[in-house]
Amino acid sequence: MEQKIPFDIDLVYAWVDGNDPVWRAKHNAFTGVKSSVDADCSGRYADNDELKYSLRTVEKYVPWIRNIYIITDNQVPSWLDTSNPKIHIVDHKDIMPYEALPCFNSTVIEHFMHNIDGLSEHFLYANDDMFFNRPTEPADFFKEDGWPIIRLKRCHLRDFGFFIRERILHKPLSTYKQITRNSIRLGKLFYSENFGDKTHHNIDAYCLSDYKTTASELTAEIGATIKNHLRTPRDIERIIYMIAALHRGHGHVEYVGRNTSFRLKLEKPGSYARLDKYNPLLFCLNDSQYATDDDRRQAKEFLQNRYPEKSSFEK
Repeated sequence: MEQKIPFDIDLVYAWVDGNDPVWRAKHNAFTGVKSSVDADCSGRYADNDELKYSLRTVEKYVPWIRNIYIITDNQVPSWLDTSNPKIHIVDHKDIMPYEALPCFNSTVIEHFMHNIDGLSEHFLYANDDMFFNRPTEPADFFKEDGWPIIRLKRCHLRDFGFFIRERILHKPLSTYKQITRNSIRLGKLFYSENFGDKTHHNIDAYCLSDYKTTASELTAEIGATIKNHLRTPRDIERIIYMIAALHRGHGHVEYVGRNTSFRLKLEKPGSYARLDKYNPLLFCLNDSQYATDDDRRQAKEFLQNRYPEKSSFEK
């Protein structure tokens, strides 16, 4: 029997158009202090119209979403119909402190989602390259007690792998791995949680009140990162909100495989065929420093062929 969950659920996106010359000029003013290629590559900002196609999957598979909030940096997609009552544009300055601006660092931006005016207690968060792949129900993201399903992947040997790479092979960790390690150490310090898992890098569920509580408890630690306009190894990743929720008993862990959450890499277009094989609930089409412009062109063609019908969110 289909579960009925009696509360509203909103969806929050983070989106940027890195092709916009005004945005690029603003960004280039900070490139002299970027920490590494993986932290500030063009793949983090390239716009391949992923948001357009992601919203098509929302209309097709998640019609029960109440409001859709799109966090942007003084930008609006040219194709977006902002008159649609579900759509709400949220500028960085509306939710972030002045000293954090301009911000090109998603790990910092995500610490301020709870400041979105009107955001429902129960919400989903997605990057613009994340998609719903089949019909979903609220129960796919929240249990009947109201707490979110926290999707993770087991990674018990992560610390050992970090040790081998740094101490034995004398190779630096990627910026993202350093950020993840920071967050896990912070979780152990504040919440006594020895967290040995990793996130599934896909659409996640949160409770607003819990998010606010964690942000309040970690005011100093988060505050120390807000001037990191570009991603740095000193940042704190949003996995900390999951660690805190689990510590309070405010979440339900679900360990997932490719049948639930699948990540495709643009530089490996051969993996597109595997999407139908696994038929996951969610998938991510991940851009990176390894992808080329040709890979991005193929990704856009793939999305257009897979989701050819316009949604009501488009002009």
